[in-house]
Amino acid sequence: MSRYSEQKQVAKKEVALYQYPDYGVIQLTGEDCLQFLHNQTTNEVKSLKPQQGCHTVFVNSTGRTLDLATVYVTEEKVLLLVSPQRTEFLMSWLDRYLFPMDRVTLKNVSEDYTVFTIAGEKSEAMGKQLGITINWEQPFATHEKITIDAVSVRIAVGTEIALPGYTLLVSSEHSEHLKQILTNLGAASIEQSAWEELTLEQGRPLPDSELTEDHNPLEAGLWNAISFDKGCYIGQETIARLNTYQGVKQRLWGIKLSQPVDLETPITLEGKKVGKLTRLLETDEGIKGLAYIRTKAGGEGLTVQVGEATGEVFALPFLTH
Repeated sequence: MSRYSEQKQVAKKEVALYQYPDYGVIQLTGEDCLQFLHNQTTNEVKSLKPQQGCHTVFVNSTGRTLDLATVYVTEEKVLLLVSPQRTEFLMSWLDRYLFPMDRVTLKNVSEDYTVFTIAGEKSEAMGKQLGITINWEQPFATHEKITIDAVSVRIAVGTEIALPGYTLLVSSEHSEHLKQILTNLGAASIEQSAWEELTLEQGRPLPDSELTEDHNPLEAGLWNAISFDKGCYIGQETIARLNTYQGVKQRLWGIKLSQPVDLETPITLEGKKVGKLTRLLETDEGIKGLAYIRTKAGGEGLTVQVGEATGEVFALPFLTH
């Protein structure tokens, strides 16, 4: 078993600590910031209260995916976690829709924060040691601000990979101190390559791979980040129509391959193209990937051909349909 496999086991059964090398953090302040964000993304944002949060999706005018974001509402501001390669784009995107009468201020505060995850079955017990009062029974992104050894930390329920745990936001100047505290309590650091394997195996879609303007968030399995009851937002008509008329023609799945293939290799069934790969990784358990597959072709348990390789389709815990 490689060290990556060992680290993945820790992330599932024990307590793993992962420090994101970078994360986009956009801060919104002003009286209208919740309403403004509500109008720009797919989820029911304006009804959130301080210490609440959610996933939400940025889509373009035709309902195609720009990024999956996490919202944290506080008494003074809204913090928006976005993909690092999308931060500047989304800053410009949001600014484009700001009108002079909007009481909203945007600021890129990515350099001010470090984002950690502690994940694993024993992370809740560690949370109690840290003084966390929120627990896993509370909704995703429920959060609180606590002090750990004189360090102010915002801690939220949930991880970005569908494993139990917490997300922690701390000022960058105190990140190393917090990391040492968590390590001393028994959290085992996990490397980026192991985290990437977990991300793929759990099915967390990423920009430039699964989250692109070639696909909509329903295809990407992000139904939990979409409200079908809210009012108008950018791309809402397309999303509503796809849902009403069952127009989702492809879905994101995991795929395990019998041998290596090129990422551009089409997925076929009985000689007909039924899908395309978006990501591939070689792991101790074999070659795994993510793929969009036509809904009519089937889903979990389906056997397909990918060039010379045989592929077995499997479900992804992070996604909902």
